[in-house]
Amino acid sequence: MSASASDLRRLLPAVALAALAFVGVTSCDHGDDAGAPAPRATPTEVGTPLASLATDRLVVARAPFCDAVAPTAVEAALDSHVYDDASYGNGDRARLARGVTDVAHEYGCSWRTSDGVVAKAWVFAPPVTRAQGRRLAHAQLRPGCSAIKAGAGFGAPSVATSCGPRATGKGTELGYFGLFGDAWLGCTLGTTAATEPPDLVERADRWCAAVAQAASGTA
Repeated sequence: MSASASDLRRLLPAVALAALAFVGVTSCDHGDDAGAPAPRATPTEVGTPLASLATDRLVVARAPFCDAVAPTAVEAALDSHVYDDASYGNGDRARLARGVTDVAHEYGCSWRTSDGVVAKAWVFAPPVTRAQGRRLAHAQLRPGCSAIKAGAGFGAPSVATSCGPRATGKGTELGYFGLFGDAWLGCTLGTTAATEPPDLVERADRWCAAVAQAASGTA
């Protein structure tokens, strides 16, 4: 089904806010005690950096992909083995942004720790053209966000962003957004901590590489 203009007008503000906090269709805890401080992940497998992937050649299906994301990639992104996860599908009701709950036109998932580290990923269900992709990429640069100039490609067109408290409400959120074939894919890694972890940029890069691999079936 082709994306209607009304679909894209509704989707674009939600993506531009980049806040995709989910009313999860599925949710579960990972670890023995979700109330205890989250243990750091053992950095034995940190994943593939985006620069090592030819993301402009990957083709992503506009379909569910969350189950294909490797648990090791989630743990490395969150820097923890203990987290909650949630997911939703096309047509499900989801909290797309702060104060905005609507029917989702995408497939998405989130993973979060008790101390405020959150990894997210989603793909639009309607197809997106390159012209629409360029507009979506530009929309990510909302107030409080800036482009990561050294960010690796994430499809074509694509954009990498760093958003501070003005955009997020609290903490820092890094994101990669781009077009893979006719699929608009997004991923973010953020923290509510007042001080950004020194390795957050590297973790976000490798996290989004893992998302692209999972969504394209090349993981």
